[in-house]
Amino acid sequence: MNLYRDVLRPLLFSGFRADPETLKVQLLQALHWMGTTHATGVLAGLERLFCYEDPVLQVKLWGLTFPNPIGLAAGFDKDGLGLAAWPSLGFGFVEVGTVTAQAQPGNPKPRLFQLPQDQAGLNHMGFNNQGAAALAKRLRQLPQHRIPIGVNLGKSKVTPLQEAATDYLTSFRLLKELGDYFVVNVSSPNTPGLRSLQATEQLEPILVAVQQENQGQKPLLVKIAPDLDWPEIDGILELAQTHQLAGIVATNTTLRRNHLQTRFLPGRGIPITEEAGGISGAPLRARSTEVIRYIHQATQGKLPIIGVGGIFTLADALEKLEAGASLLQVYTGWVYEGPGMVKRLLQGISAHRKAPIRAAADP
Repeated sequence: MNLYRDVLRPLLFSGFRADPETLKVQLLQALHWMGTTHATGVLAGLERLFCYEDPVLQVKLWGLTFPNPIGLAAGFDKDGLGLAAWPSLGFGFVEVGTVTAQAQPGNPKPRLFQLPQDQAGLNHMGFNNQGAAALAKRLRQLPQHRIPIGVNLGKSKVTPLQEAATDYLTSFRLLKELGDYFVVNVSSPNTPGLRSLQATEQLEPILVAVQQENQGQKPLLVKIAPDLDWPEIDGILELAQTHQLAGIVATNTTLRRNHLQTRFLPGRGIPITEEAGGISGAPLRARSTEVIRYIHQATQGKLPIIGVGGIFTLADALEKLEAGASLLQVYTGWVYEGPGMVKRLLQGISAHRKAPIRAAADP
């Protein structure tokens, strides 16, 4: 029996506690306390429970060494509160953000929902974060840097679309010496007009501005939506080559609702088709893998891919790695499967790399 999945998660999801966002905030506050008070005994205990090390899991990419290929996706720890603690939960890297040039509260609450029938989440958070300057201050105070830290950059809601390049550049300048890699996020569905920045004529000025400032110092990636069609992805791949991007993050959440079993939003009675926001988790699994495979084939495997979307089991992780992903990120799957998930996946990936014939399913 999985204690978290079979006992704790049903209690948390049943609503006897707070809404999902409140629970997430409480977890981040606890992780922040562990890191800032140097609760080494607690962190060491977490490491014994949730970490798994094996040299075969190590990934060297962009001049960085990732102890394992599983990272925490952007959106969970927007302000880097848990940075000192995430390594103790087994992650090989973490991507903070999405961070914007200006601090902003995000969209009205409630804005985060669990859809257990679909093993999915729905969010329309709206890039709520304390701003790039606050994140820069926190990163400077980080006592140690045990795993690579990515920084996911978004556009401030108040900034007009035509000034997006300046907005992204402002955040990058504040953070460029503090992150190990950077991701231009133009694919969230929760900031008005943001996804239009995926169009090549709007994305190119952003990449030009950031890369001119970057001067090749840090790996720069772009995060794309799963809802793009193949010609749109081709256009982004052309820009990636032209502007020497280090890779693609595939993919963000989806706007599609057609495969959901959930008909009404939990606790609100609103038809799921009428609620704004992006869907994450299992409904995204197949499409994100399809996009990964397409990018890998279109670039002959020369453009690294961080694969994210619907990873719950070893089979899910292996599918994305075999489709062409160099690294993986989890978020919704981790919420559903619990803190032991990363260790289980790593044990399975390790066994698969040593003896592929044995790696058919989750251990």
